[in-house]
Amino acid sequence: MRKNIKLTAGIAATAALALGLTACGTSSDPSSAKDSVGSADKPLVVAASPTPHADILNFVKDNLAEKAGLKLEVKEFTDYVLPNTATQSGQVDANFFQHKPYLDDFNKKNKTTIVPVVNVHLEPLGLYSKSLKSVKDIKPGQTIAVPNDTTNGGRALQLLAENGLITVKPGVGTNAKLSDITDKKGLEFKELEAATVPRALNDVDAAVINGNYAIEAKLSPAKDALVLEKAEGNPYANFLAVKAGNEKDARVQKLAELLNSPEVKKYIEDTYKGSVIPAFGAVK
Repeated sequence: MRKNIKLTAGIAATAALALGLTACGTSSDPSSAKDSVGSADKPLVVAASPTPHADILNFVKDNLAEKAGLKLEVKEFTDYVLPNTATQSGQVDANFFQHKPYLDDFNKKNKTTIVPVVNVHLEPLGLYSKSLKSVKDIKPGQTIAVPNDTTNGGRALQLLAENGLITVKPGVGTNAKLSDITDKKGLEFKELEAATVPRALNDVDAAVINGNYAIEAKLSPAKDALVLEKAEGNPYANFLAVKAGNEKDARVQKLAELLNSPEVKKYIEDTYKGSVIPAFGAVK
């Protein structure tokens, strides 16, 4: 039976005020979670976003972990803060929800020491609309919602710039901020927490949505996006991550191997059909 714990954005907003917070609403004893690090006979507790991260982990748990001798426990979080703070504090052993630009920014701002272990998949960022059928339908005076966190916000603006909807200062790339837009071309922008952007689709003309949140909102990035990030050369692969010093934990290494297995690659391809893309080698 799955033991998944979902934390609401409201809890996250309160809890994120302190780095040493406890994961509100979890049933785990933080001290027992700390003791589990490095102990091969205890479950590896992994914090994950519900879709596709927890889905992928539960596929591993249900189909591959037992044969590999790995006890795996998946805890679901619905925000982008608690998985890292819980990993840093030792409440969980690892997390799976983020990409490197986001982690670098998070570590810098919060003085955390989370490190990547292995890339697993890419979730292409896309531009979506309930009322428009093409990017060509976007006109001056319309409003576009974008994520408000540093890395995904810049990534969203870069996607819009690459498709001719705005122009930004040369060289800012995915670090772009709204203040870096040199020509809005008459558009208005609404910054929202990434998890809430899909819910704003009825209130704006278009929105740039992270791949995992698009899937949770029953959107198909491969079919529904007006424009979609390209996979080639994309630095936003999502990975398994741990607190620095725990990379060699035998359980972590075992999970990393399973997450890069042919079985997981096939699961991703068969389940998400291009909406989520494996970030490792070909199925043999």
